[in-house]
Amino acid sequence: MNSQQLIDAEKKYLAQTYARPPFVLTRGEGVYVFDAEGKKYLDCAAGIAVNALGYNDPELARAIQNAANGLLHTSNLFYTEPQVALAHALVDRSFADKVFFANTGTEAMEGAMKFARKYHRERGDMNRTGFVAFRGSFHGRTMGSLAATDSEKYQTPFRPLMPGVTFANFNDLDAARAAITHETAAVILEPVQGEGGVYPATDAFLRGLRELCNERGALLIFDEIQCGMGRTGKLWAHEHAGVTPDLMTLAKPLAGGLPIGALLMTQAVASAIHVGEHGTTFGGGPMITSVALSVFNRISDPKFLAHVTETGNYLMERLSEINSPHIKEVRGRGLMVGVELDLDAGKVTEKGYARGLLLIKARERVVRLVPPLILQKSHVDELIDKLGKILAEL
Repeated sequence: MNSQQLIDAEKKYLAQTYARPPFVLTRGEGVYVFDAEGKKYLDCAAGIAVNALGYNDPELARAIQNAANGLLHTSNLFYTEPQVALAHALVDRSFADKVFFANTGTEAMEGAMKFARKYHRERGDMNRTGFVAFRGSFHGRTMGSLAATDSEKYQTPFRPLMPGVTFANFNDLDAARAAITHETAAVILEPVQGEGGVYPATDAFLRGLRELCNERGALLIFDEIQCGMGRTGKLWAHEHAGVTPDLMTLAKPLAGGLPIGALLMTQAVASAIHVGEHGTTFGGGPMITSVALSVFNRISDPKFLAHVTETGNYLMERLSEINSPHIKEVRGRGLMVGVELDLDAGKVTEKGYARGLLLIKARERVVRLVPPLILQKSHVDELIDKLGKILAEL
């Protein structure tokens, strides 16, 4: 099929839940992707912050090939070495004592909410079933995670949602203090909000939440599905504030583009979950975890993280040089940056396609830059040149 035939077939056979641009991507190389007509695009979306190692990476390809020569699937009824090895690595390089593997970020978040409720039930506190989330949050699209996602557009078609979620203002410790009660099982937040507009939590806010949760007996859940795994220049985004959660959800870049989710937790939380109380058929399969271990070892290397920090700082410097009245604010950490505009960011992403630039937006007025973490300064220069010209056109 040519591109138009494939686009027509997509509309015929797939549920229309996405609005896609009118071209077909066929391959990638480094930080670039190519469409069926051979046009080259600088990718500043990375599959929504997934493709941390870019495209056609030789080491990742070898890891996939080696994993494919072994067991593809066994279910969680049996032990496999790759699953244990990945869990060991995650525990060694985080706050966590135990790991539960899922397939996606939203599954990891559903698990976190279930585990939080079970933690309190195990201690005889049957009233602690509620959650505190924050304005601008995005935690997933399944019914529990959707209930903790602050978006009328996402929530309205599917109400009634899971009850018991209270929303407080982000980066507002007084609002959080008022929201956290003796019925709060856990407080849930992204250390850097993604879909909500790329808003970093302040260090003081994260530290204050940790103190509040300790004081009031609630658990603290960090959603690092998008901002974790090196995206901010540290392995975990919460490291900037020097605090640790009780549970943390991971997904997007963990297996370099293959589907995996992970829920990390303290021993206190893990001890509340018993055999048969949670499960997954595919989560933590031997092929995926084998690949994920290779990806994790590379991203967690201090030299790799230092590169993300250096390139991210350069990106912020170059963005500050764009002289456009449309830019209202630039914010973010590492290679997770939001450019807030005074116009619909969708207009910028559309013009980006014509100039060979893949961008995504966050809410209506923020261009979200989450490129592969292997981005170089020369690629930043190309991005700034193209983005500057787009804004000038507008």
